[in-house]
Amino acid sequence: MLPDAPSLGMGTPRVVWSPSYEVDIGPHVFPTRKYRMVRERLLSLGIVGEGDFVQPEPVGYEILARVHTPEYLRKIREDCFSPLERYELEVPFSRALELAARTCCGGTLLAGRMALEDGVAVHLGGGFHHAFADHGEGFCLLNDVAVAAMTLLEEGAVSQVLVVDLDVHQGNGTAAIFGGDRRVCTVSIHQERNYPALKPTSDLDFGLPDGIGDEAYLATLEATLDRALDRCTPQIAFYLAGADPYCEDQLGGLGLTKEGLRERDAMVLRTLRTHGIAVAVTLAGGYAWKECDTVEIHAATVAAAVELFQGAVP
Repeated sequence: MLPDAPSLGMGTPRVVWSPSYEVDIGPHVFPTRKYRMVRERLLSLGIVGEGDFVQPEPVGYEILARVHTPEYLRKIREDCFSPLERYELEVPFSRALELAARTCCGGTLLAGRMALEDGVAVHLGGGFHHAFADHGEGFCLLNDVAVAAMTLLEEGAVSQVLVVDLDVHQGNGTAAIFGGDRRVCTVSIHQERNYPALKPTSDLDFGLPDGIGDEAYLATLEATLDRALDRCTPQIAFYLAGADPYCEDQLGGLGLTKEGLRERDAMVLRTLRTHGIAVAVTLAGGYAWKECDTVEIHAATVAAAVELFQGAVP
């Protein structure tokens, strides 16, 4: 039996996080410490309390096999990637990275389960949308959102899933994994002239021009959400709330301000709530020149989810 429409209330939504996400990958544009820093900022501002955090467990390979191929999982277990595969991954593989990725899959799955119970849940991690079924790309070893969505579908917890991917980069791995699967509606609003060069087709893809600002972005987002919800009736949405559409992101080329990103989050969460859809938020990318900006943007996304949970998002 499918869950009833989620009911929201007072208090704070549960927030998933693991210290294992902070992996030493050497000098790199991907700041894995941002997950810990977002947690610390949320606590210091009183947005989330210590008791609201939940630590996930790493998923087993039998769960990963719902999405990833046996051969790819063998390569991960045995660390036997080709030079090209290591190059495409763009982060150095290690057992710590494997643990972080499997735990992140567990974290997004846990956030999905809690969202179905509570209406909204947040994962301080996740959104590794460049991982394909048979290989990793662009910092992404395993596709946590695909693993979580497929698990909830195969367990019968839901019959349809919506993926709202607002990272600055198109969610190529997720689009490829769910291409032709009518149970999952994939939406990606991204910078067109940016990674990846080849972009498998999502159900709804909007490649934006360089430098687009708040007003045009939000108008596109509103129209896209309306189109998505006209064509599917999901019980849960996974929201990839990338911080990298920010105008000062190292790997992005859009022109959104922090205020524009806050309105983006509020629009997504408000729309999903209006339609009675549970939402699991993942942080996805963020590589601002000033690390504190990335942390601030991610923390503001969590704050928007808290406001939704408390009924403060109009």
